[in-house]
Amino acid sequence: MRASVAAAALVSLSLALAGCTIGASVSPTTPRPQATAGADPTPRPGSIASLGEPEELTTGLEAPWGLTFLPDGSALVSERISGRILRIPAGGGEAEPVGIVPGVEVSSEGGLPGIVASPEFAADRTVFASVSGADQNRIVALTIDEDFGSLTLDRMLLDGIQTADRHHGGRLAIGPDGHLWIGTGDAFEPENAATDDSLNGKILRIATDGSVPEDNPDASPIYSSGHRNVQGLAFGPDGTAYASELGHRTWDEVNVLRPGEDYGWPETEGIAGDTGMPPIATLHPDDASPSGMAYAAGSLWIGALGGQRLWQLPVDGGTAIADPIEHFVGEYGRIRTVEVAPDGALWLITSNTDRATWGGTDPRPGDDRILRVPIVRAGA
Repeated sequence: MRASVAAAALVSLSLALAGCTIGASVSPTTPRPQATAGADPTPRPGSIASLGEPEELTTGLEAPWGLTFLPDGSALVSERISGRILRIPAGGGEAEPVGIVPGVEVSSEGGLPGIVASPEFAADRTVFASVSGADQNRIVALTIDEDFGSLTLDRMLLDGIQTADRHHGGRLAIGPDGHLWIGTGDAFEPENAATDDSLNGKILRIATDGSVPEDNPDASPIYSSGHRNVQGLAFGPDGTAYASELGHRTWDEVNVLRPGEDYGWPETEGIAGDTGMPPIATLHPDDASPSGMAYAAGSLWIGALGGQRLWQLPVDGGTAIADPIEHFVGEYGRIRTVEVAPDGALWLITSNTDRATWGGTDPRPGDDRILRVPIVRAGA
């Protein structure tokens, strides 16, 4: 397994464990902050999952961004710039075009980012998509034809999300509550994140029919605020909601999401500042710039753009229980999306042909690609 625990000389990080001093640095010469009762910040050897060898499933994608699995084990992938949705066979193989989403306006970071299939896809053929428009960004429902040969824009679930050249967010996920969770960016206007009447710089939560769930704070789509640019959403087996967030120049964040809470941006970035809810872990943007995230086998698995690696953060009940672990450093370039396949393996999407975005790298032959990476569970 090609992995190493990140040394302090390579990665500036901090674990903000509940009950400890926020910002305490973890290094070989600094004692680890004390965790709350019941959490062991130094897991026993062999108690953390590891990874097997990657397998290449698909190549030749152009600026792929979102990925969602279907009941038959195949997956749909969105291409940010082309606006296309492609279907990937369950066992890998050539990507099959499904259709082009109408109304997609491309900018440096905008276009067609996140997609997620309806929990009832087998019956309703519905996929939800985040679409960047000329005047605003919106969340739409698409109907996929029975033979996967076409798609139709069915309805708009949410609009009024400010558009911009950068900081669109765009990640979508279906939570264990059956609702649609949406990460938005601040549209490159930091004050949006702290403004109650803006949907930008927020985590949004709506029902799949577009209505606002009764238990949302203030009867609003806004679930939490004070975010800079959220591109990763994942849920633990206990329902804990996690988000990965791109920082500015100091700290990227991993947060546990709680209703109605503020997460500090723009006054606070990671542990630099004292406003908002503290992150459970931070990484330096040069080593991370986190994008997609998934939960599996006791860890969060976080794709890194600028850092060009896969990060593993062991967690338990909303607490980080060990230092982040790095995998595949520089081997595949930028990693945009991480999802857990029906068989329990990770699927990773690289992002090296997306030349319009920042922190790019030269594409490798065959880019962009999807990799399947088996998880070796602790004790196996």
